Amino acid sequence: MRYFIFSDVHANLDAFNAVLSAIAEERVDRIVFLGDIVGYGAQPNETVDRLKELKPDAMVRGNHDKVIAGIEDGRSFQNLAHASAMWARVQIRPDNRDYLQRMPQGPITLEEEIQIAHGSPHDEDFYIMGHWDARPILYRNQSWIVFYGHTHLPMIYSTESKFAQCYPEDDEFYYSLSEDKQYLINPGSVGQPRDLNPQASFALLDTDENMICIKRVEYDIQAAQRKIREAGLPTWHADRLATGR
Repeated sequence: MRYFIFSDVHANLDAFNAVLSAIAEERVDRIVFLGDIVGYGAQPNETVDRLKELKPDAMVRGNHDKVIAGIEDGRSFQNLAHASAMWARVQIRPDNRDYLQRMPQGPITLEEEIQIAHGSPHDEDFYIMGHWDARPILYRNQSWIVFYGHTHLPMIYSTESKFAQCYPEDDEFYYSLSEDKQYLINPGSVGQPRDLNPQASFALLDTDENMICIKRVEYDIQAAQRKIREAGLPTWHADRLATGR
């Protein structure tokens, strides 16, 4: 079984389309989304429409999805994130707001003992920022793999050698999985990477080969930046796309 796993599109249609073009060349059996289709970027309706066309086999909501759908008020957001969320809440069409409201809360368990969440399997808004966060999750959770998003940082944590963490730096990074170990994997962000690599990031999981690949693809960053600025959104959201931070 081959899974296409992606997260944190954040209304960046240019990045999303680049990733979907790359996936069109792959054999994929299941499509899995880890949340935050909207927020920060200038095309919330277009990215939601694209997600609806894609018809993921499984997905969970993200914190920006909740706020823009009106489920939460966004008071916990930093000022610039809150400004973009309030803008998107006005822009979003009623049908797309309904779609966001219906997105399920994580965690969700898939086939092959795979679990998906936005923040963590214990708290959908929790940021897994290092081994001190990942270690208790790995040892408390019984799933073979937990896929998560939220941090915009591609990362692999595992119970190999008691505890290990791997930071994928290559544009096409392969990692072999053991059936007797457990893994906590972030595929990175499609629409707003924050690991100093501005390319769109996603993952491919092959459960027949026990292999995960975290891939990067180039997209038209300047076009995405221009749309953010023309929409009157905070310029920081545009500027950071070029540096991946």
